[in-house]
Amino acid sequence: MPLVLLSGQIHDDGMAVFEARPDVTIREMEDNEAATFMRDLPDADALLIRTSLLPAEAIAVADRLRVVSRHGVGYDNIPVDALTAKGVPLALAVGANADSVAEHVFYLILSIAKGGPANDAAVRNGEWNVRNRMPAFDIGGRTLLLIGFGRVGRSVTRIAKAFSMRVIAFDPAVGAEAMAEAGVEKTDDWRDVLAEVDVVSLHTPRLPETENMIGAAELRSMKSDAILINTSRGGLIDEYALALALQKGQLAGAGIDTFADEPPPGASPLLNCERAILSPHIAGLTREAGARLSVYAARNVLAAIDGQLDPAVVVNPSVLTT
Repeated sequence: MPLVLLSGQIHDDGMAVFEARPDVTIREMEDNEAATFMRDLPDADALLIRTSLLPAEAIAVADRLRVVSRHGVGYDNIPVDALTAKGVPLALAVGANADSVAEHVFYLILSIAKGGPANDAAVRNGEWNVRNRMPAFDIGGRTLLLIGFGRVGRSVTRIAKAFSMRVIAFDPAVGAEAMAEAGVEKTDDWRDVLAEVDVVSLHTPRLPETENMIGAAELRSMKSDAILINTSRGGLIDEYALALALQKGQLAGAGIDTFADEPPPGASPLLNCERAILSPHIAGLTREAGARLSVYAARNVLAAIDGQLDPAVVVNPSVLTT
């Protein structure tokens, strides 16, 4: 009987998917230490993992392993090369939290545009007359640049269109025709349009070529009333350059959900920036998304065991043909 290891608890909806399959044994790991992976993984046919670091050495001895299923869409904690070398697919819960992340993008945009935290603090401190300065601004009719046009980018677009925003997107993997069908203009060089957009939202993985892609030069190119949003991956923005730009008033504000180091250290320059609205990598962690993530991840496990794993959700699809 196939054995599925769970690294981290999952929602009851995901457990129900497994419980409907009496031909599969489910075992929750007692902890997520490297030694426990080394001990348990050789007996497993599948691993469903949340955010724990999966040691490459454990994969090397996991001769029965047929799939690693991520409870999410990021995989910074997974040694993909080691899985590929072993012929094991890495499956993602693709699309499970796209709408949740998109809603968080607009929470951050609107909090900055409308001065949410500052206005709340003003009322609590008796500064009612702050309203006379009219610091808020509308986002309707403004221009949004998406760097990355996957499922989250498409969901962000749907919300943006409700605000009558013009949307431009950069994504080498998506053609102009597909973007046009979604009402989006394609750009082949996102840096070329920085000076004309009002909001920049990042939706791209952290790769060597994307690390610190937003630095001092890019920030200088943006409008002084522009907004920068990152709900994708930490490390895409030079956080020191961003903090300096915010302190100088080069941007209206930044909404940051992901950081180069998580949690950010006490010395992080963003922690003291009034123009930065921060959240703890929580954009995709709503109650509804948690339920969907568990179901998608569980279904990916069972599909792999049944030999029916969808290549579209696999990071390293080459292993499916070997």
